[in-house]
Amino acid sequence: MKALIVIDFTTDFVTGALPVGQPAVDIQETIAAITEAYCNNKDEVIMAVDLHEANDPYHPETVLFPPHNIRGTEGRELYGRLAEVMEKRKSEIRWMDKTRYSAFCGTDLELKLRERGITDIALIGVCTDICVLHTAVDAYNKGFHITIYEDAVASFNPAGHDWALGHFRSSMGAQVVKASETILA
Repeated sequence: MKALIVIDFTTDFVTGALPVGQPAVDIQETIAAITEAYCNNKDEVIMAVDLHEANDPYHPETVLFPPHNIRGTEGRELYGRLAEVMEKRKSEIRWMDKTRYSAFCGTDLELKLRERGITDIALIGVCTDICVLHTAVDAYNKGFHITIYEDAVASFNPAGHDWALGHFRSSMGAQVVKASETILA
């Protein structure tokens, strides 16, 4: 069995408080289609969604970024077509709050994957060079096989995005593929 981890594709990260902007808007249909394909295959689908508390002086991101993905705000809601997929298929998708860049840090993600016998994970979402990267590094260190759909990740830093795609290939042995040529072909 495989798992798809959809990382931080929320309003705040696409067009809101900490926006990737047009590169993220451009991948929303691909993200929605991949999510539906994994649901159709009966694979594990996890929404790993950044969670912050308002005015939290102790979180390390407080000094790095403007407030974003605050509990109970519209900015923390899934963006665009992905929100529609979630509404339609919520019984097939697991929502997981995360408070650090990596979806593995401080969560039960590894436990849930292991108890389901999952060894292969695919990552999509934002930001390629921050949360997707940190999740991939942890997945690599935990022995998971990794696929990155390069047409379903984006960043507000084009150089960082390109660097991360190369790093996935060269340092983690991840498969970096286009969904349009593989799962959605």
